[in-house]
Amino acid sequence: MAGGVVRAQKNGSRRRRHGRAQPMAEINITPFVDVMLVLLIIFMVAAPLLTVGVPVELPKTAANALPSEKQEPLTVTITAQGAVMIQKTEIAIKDLVPKLKSVATERDNDRIFLRADGAIPYATVVQVMGAMNAGGFSNIGLVTDIGGPTFNGTNSAGSNLLGQATNGQGG
Repeated sequence: MAGGVVRAQKNGSRRRRHGRAQPMAEINITPFVDVMLVLLIIFMVAAPLLTVGVPVELPKTAANALPSEKQEPLTVTITAQGAVMIQKTEIAIKDLVPKLKSVATERDNDRIFLRADGAIPYATVVQVMGAMNAGGFSNIGLVTDIGGPTFNGTNSAGSNLLGQATNGQGG
């Protein structure tokens, strides 16, 4: 008597299939992970390119960087060729004050940064700073690179500016 005994199928399964496909019980996440990794690589490559601005050889200083703010800082740049730019847009020096006045009305603070190439004459830098002040910005910051001179006659790396060894006696 074979009542109550279920015979095994040839493939080892006890359940009969009636020609209907069973729904998948799990989701294949491999393609999703592949796409996410590709996007991660794209963002890692593109992120440094977003900070590239106008090429300027900034003067060196021993000062520390300022803490960042919520609003993007407004920057005026003077290139080595003497071109004046607000952010990345070149502007004529005669149009600088009216343009800064219109920008000042849209901003919630009067902070502005000046990036001037080290080869630019001091008179030009002062002229642009005066235009910035006349445009409504009284809080002017000068942007520099680190590694420049300190007040004791050495650069921030500790070597003498004239290339001479220092003995700590201010000589």
